[in-house]
Amino acid sequence: MKFYKAGEIPEVPHMYFIYGDGGTGKTSLFKQFQGKKILFSFDRSTNPLRGQKDTDFMVIEEQDFANVQNLVTGFIQRIINSGDYDAIALDNVSSLQNIVLDNIDHASKDNRQNYQKLQLWFRQLATMLRESNMTVFATAHQVDNGAGGLTGAGRYGADMNEKTFNAFTSVFDFVGRLYVEDDQRWIDCNPESGNHGKNRIDERKKFHAEELIEPKQEESKEDKKGVA
Repeated sequence: MKFYKAGEIPEVPHMYFIYGDGGTGKTSLFKQFQGKKILFSFDRSTNPLRGQKDTDFMVIEEQDFANVQNLVTGFIQRIINSGDYDAIALDNVSSLQNIVLDNIDHASKDNRQNYQKLQLWFRQLATMLRESNMTVFATAHQVDNGAGGLTGAGRYGADMNEKTFNAFTSVFDFVGRLYVEDDQRWIDCNPESGNHGKNRIDERKKFHAEELIEPKQEESKEDKKGVA
């Protein structure tokens, strides 16, 4: 453990976790982040970021599956140690989870502890990312649990094992659902909606997806009077 005197604990870059249906533009949100970036693609959906001059890519191949835990951990540690990047993305964590779980299943003689091993690995991964001093962006597919009651509250979640999701996102500052409504992209991070969501960065609970990093400044009453 590391000790900090009162008032001397440093500010750390934020960690964002976004889940949503395919085609809603999860990967493209990484364009909003500043500085030199690198994206790990676990579902090979790299087209939305083609041509980005500030983004490098690590794209998983089928031959990597059997050793994916060591590869991911090793490459991320190397990237952290290099100090060359300001932001890192893991796209798509649902796909990564499925590969890791398959590896654990094949290596295990007692399947009863497999999900515990899965949770532990993702917790260790999240801790490493938290200590990286880089902005972290992760995406996941969405699962629709069906309408809940009359309002449908609590209907959506990340397509991950529940305890693994909790282990991974516990250190994240932001968890939100990306969805499209009336041809506009929205992010809902309101935990009171019953879906997976939290925002420890600011007070927003729902906003346009294009404002994930830079919230739109609302006009004051004085400014509106001046315009009128």
